[in-house]
Amino acid sequence: MSVEVLDGATIVNFIEDEEAFNGYICDRFALLDSDHDGLLSYAELLKELQSLRVFETHFGIDVKTDPKELARVYNSLFVQFDHDSNGTVDLEEFKAETKRMMLAMANGLGFLPIQMVLEEGSFLKKAVERESTKLALAA
Repeated sequence: MSVEVLDGATIVNFIEDEEAFNGYICDRFALLDSDHDGLLSYAELLKELQSLRVFETHFGIDVKTDPKELARVYNSLFVQFDHDSNGTVDLEEFKAETKRMMLAMANGLGFLPIQMVLEEGSFLKKAVERESTKLALAA
């Protein structure tokens, strides 16, 4: 983990760089697709959603969450990814929903820089690395 400075433009610029964004999405999808069938099952995507620990922490402190409520939330998130409602998520669905979620995050962050602790290999860390590389090359 590292502390980085970013804003909404960092995310938007990463998404608009189709080569970088598609590369990240393909790599992440392949990592999640543990049975290598080209589709993400509920169980495969659930591992990713659970790793975010959005609902199990409050400002970084563990909180007790009702398991039934968690199951409902994770199921509804899976449904958001499964655009054609066939019970699996293909690469295009994963890419479209990730893009939608990241653009919403960029909109929420706005365009004033903030400091965040970012996990190595995460979407946001990749976006910051891309921006840093572009700035270094321009100098």
